[in-house]
Amino acid sequence: MKFHRPRGATLLPAFAISLVVGLQAGPTQAAGDAGLAYVSNQNGELSVIDLATMEVTNEFSSPGKEPRGLGVTADGKLLVTANRADGNISVIDRDTGKLLSTIAIGKNPEFVRTRGQMAFVSFEPASDGKPPPKPGSPEAMAAEKAKDDDDESPAYVAVVDLKAGKVLRRIRGGLETEGIEFSADGKHILVTNEEDDNITVHNIATGKKVKTVDVKPYGDRPRGIKRAPDGKSYVATIEHGNTLVVMDDKYKVVKSVPTGDTPYGLAFDRSGERLFVANAKSKTLQVYNAKTYETLKTIPTGERCWHFTFTPDDKQILIACGRSNEVVVIDAVTLEATKRIVDKKLPWGIVTYPKSVGSLDWPE
Repeated sequence: MKFHRPRGATLLPAFAISLVVGLQAGPTQAAGDAGLAYVSNQNGELSVIDLATMEVTNEFSSPGKEPRGLGVTADGKLLVTANRADGNISVIDRDTGKLLSTIAIGKNPEFVRTRGQMAFVSFEPASDGKPPPKPGSPEAMAAEKAKDDDDESPAYVAVVDLKAGKVLRRIRGGLETEGIEFSADGKHILVTNEEDDNITVHNIATGKKVKTVDVKPYGDRPRGIKRAPDGKSYVATIEHGNTLVVMDDKYKVVKSVPTGDTPYGLAFDRSGERLFVANAKSKTLQVYNAKTYETLKTIPTGERCWHFTFTPDDKQILIACGRSNEVVVIDAVTLEATKRIVDKKLPWGIVTYPKSVGSLDWPE
């Protein structure tokens, strides 16, 4: 498969920039001090949830086709969505919902992490965007053989300057690069490579690979990855292993922990005392003691719940459940579901502003 070098930002005409479909008029920041949550919907819009009322109060029609990955800049001015079908990211004025620009990334952009005015976006030229095959199936064996093909395209992380509106460079990962995390000192970026069954660590400034962590002994398809708040460990989910792997600060696997069926998004709470893992097929949010990895509670959720976020005050958790078309609200103390917010547009990811702890974000 040929790979085409990403081009710079494409500014849209004024009539397109002003195209915002809202359930209420006026800027989104009109909400109360509780803040707002933003949900990327694969059917093409962003839902805005007022965290004071836990109601959808606005919709932005500005993302491209099939937005998935989602991020918000530290200053709260910009939202960034990764648009799978368009091969680009949208840069959106968070206050008004206006589309400011699109920036070409590459085929199948998936995961977004923001840091300052930079965005780091994983994309997968070799992926067809379909769910991965079951391990051991003929489809899985064909995919395994494809890894050895000369024309098999590796995946990358695009490093994007949002202010300049262009891709600065690309960091080459493995096959189907997915989750992204940063080292505690800010020098390294860790990426999960689904098809290669490994985690690679790269120097952010140069893109040079400094380590490869083989997770094949624990299962297939690493997806989510998070650094503990104290910076001393990293945890990754192995989707087709129903497992967590725990790495130390030198990126060595020191422990594996069983999970529910098909884990993906994960996040520590702000204190680092608990670890939360979204298990898509078992339809649960699993809560662990982050020191002992003992399961504290398993919370029923919905269908295909991949990503979640705490509210800025850490009192509640919102989890996006794509196949049950809802955002489930969970009390972060009692660990009980308290509300289900209808979202019939295939929710994928969720972040808040003010920025809070979650599977896609972390306060800067």
